[in-house]
Order: sequence, then C-alpha cells, then structure tokens
Amino acid sequence: MKISEMNWLQVEEYLKTDDRAVIPLGCTEQHAYLSLSVDSILAERVASEAAAPTGVPVFPVQAYGITPYFMAYPGTISLKADTYLRIITDILESLKRTGFRRILFVNGHGGNTPGQTAAIEWMGENPDCRVKFHNWWNAPRTFEKVKQIDPVASHASWMENFPWTRLPGIEQPSHQKPMVDLERMRTFGPEGVREILQEGNFGGYFQRSDEDMNAVWAVAIEETRALIENW
Repeated sequence: MKISEMNWLQVEEYLKTDDRAVIPLGCTEQHAYLSLSVDSILAERVASEAAAPTGVPVFPVQAYGITPYFMAYPGTISLKADTYLRIITDILESLKRTGFRRILFVNGHGGNTPGQTAAIEWMGENPDCRVKFHNWWNAPRTFEKVKQIDPVASHASWMENFPWTRLPGIEQPSHQKPMVDLERMRTFGPEGVREILQEGNFGGYFQRSDEDMNAVWAVAIEETRALIENW
C-alpha cells in the first residue's frame, strides 16, 4: 500500500472504507560513515513494514528536515524551521482535502520535532482530524530495547547502522567512541560542531551485530504497527 505504487483511482477506492494515512519524515544529513539518507531510509522502511498488514497507505518520505548544526558537512541539507512547519501544514491540508482524517507521521529525525507543534496547532483548527507524531527510534519500547543491548548509543552510532543504511565498501571503525559533551556542542555553530564531532558519531560503537539490529528493528515495527492499528 505504498502511494508510489498506487494510482489516484485506487486511493479514491480506499478512502471509501478508511481514512488513515502514514507519512514518513526524514532528513538529509551527515551520519558519519553511513548514508546521508539514514533518517529517511529508516523512517520510510519502518513505516512501510509496520503498515503493510494493515492496508493503510504509506506516502513517500519527506526527505529534508531541520538540521542547521550539520551544515559544515557536505551533502547536508537543512530547511528553515518556518519552512518546515509550513510543509507539515501543507501536507495535512492536502490530505484532508482529498479525504484523509487520521494521519500518522513516522519521524526519523530529532530536529523535525517542531513539526509536532505545527500538527497540534493544525488539529486545533481542524477538530474533525486526528494526527499522531511518532519518533520511532526513541519510542518507549524501541529505545528500551536499544538500552538493553548497549546504553551507549547515539546519532550515527551502531543504533542507526542497519544493513540498509550501510554503504558498500565502507568499513566501520571497531572502537567505542566516548560520548561527546552534547551541552557544550550545542553552544557552537556548524564549524565548531564538526571540529568536536570529527567524523560525526556522537558516541558509542559504530556497528553491532545484525542479530542485535534485527532485535531492535522487530520491536520498532511492532510498536509502530500498534499505533496504526489502535486508532
């Protein structure tokens, strides 16, 4: 039920019996030795796998987010906060106009969190609609699984290193990187952030076993699917 694999006639038929939709939210930013599209890849994949048995359509990922702190890393694209909030509102307006009333945003990037405020404000003006904003990676059950495996986990570390976010021919370092001082880092601009982070990992091992990653993924899918089903 990916929108990219449907035509408008099929969507219209779906809307005769259901009004739910899933929208993945990602970002294009540095992730150390992993793909610049990690957040988009993971948000879209967890949304698609979670929604598959439910028949709820999943829209293409919004691949650009708010990430000004990584602008010293080539390949990163950051939207201004007001631009991003307008995008979220425009998505919601479009979905409502065509018949959707229950929308789940599956978010893969912490910087996109202001979008939740935009969604809440929009619901205030559209009381016939309901919107959920789900940060899949730090949802209670998923993040608890991460901590059970290894409490030292962060941006661009092992917890984002899945087989589908790795790049062919790129070796991951084997050491555990100490956690950076995040409070200190947040007082710097992009160049200072790059100087502190170097390759981009906030802290932790760069990679763990596929067994560990599959365990995290299974919980993430179950937790996200429960949100779609129990609406």
